[in-house]
Amino acid sequence: MLEDLDFVADEGVTCPLDEDEIYGICELVLAEEGVSRPCFVSVTIVGEEHIHEINHTWRGVDRATDVVSLECERPDDPDLAEGEPCELGDVILAPAYIERQAQRLGTTFPNEFRLLLIHGLLHLLGYDHIEEEDAVVMERREDQLVALACGSGTLGHVTTTRHDEDDAR
Repeated sequence: MLEDLDFVADEGVTCPLDEDEIYGICELVLAEEGVSRPCFVSVTIVGEEHIHEINHTWRGVDRATDVVSLECERPDDPDLAEGEPCELGDVILAPAYIERQAQRLGTTFPNEFRLLLIHGLLHLLGYDHIEEEDAVVMERREDQLVALACGSGTLGHVTTTRHDEDDAR
């Protein structure tokens, strides 16, 4: 359950979705994942230089990327008191990078952004795609959530979240 969304955008960086839709996608993912604990989520919209710095600092990858997820707590953390809100973490997205990626992949900018927001949220909930078996599980879940978020599944099948071999997020 989404307790609160901290939505921040770097100056001059625009997002293809409004804050209400981002909030709705966060609520959808948490509800569909069965999260009943109140959660705080941060969604940060940044420029390419900023995400390059974040990617380098937190992942050791010296280049820009589309999304980075920084986990804080998990809803099932036994150290959290019953009913205590969970600080889930931060999903950081780079719209300019995502827009070019959407053009390259033949999808729309808003739909690619929706997919990557869902992707980032699933990482905060413990999903990963480093091992092929885990990637299959994560991509299947993304397909389901994208279909719900878009109302019709207009993105089609997501191939392992379309990550490059060079950039396993």
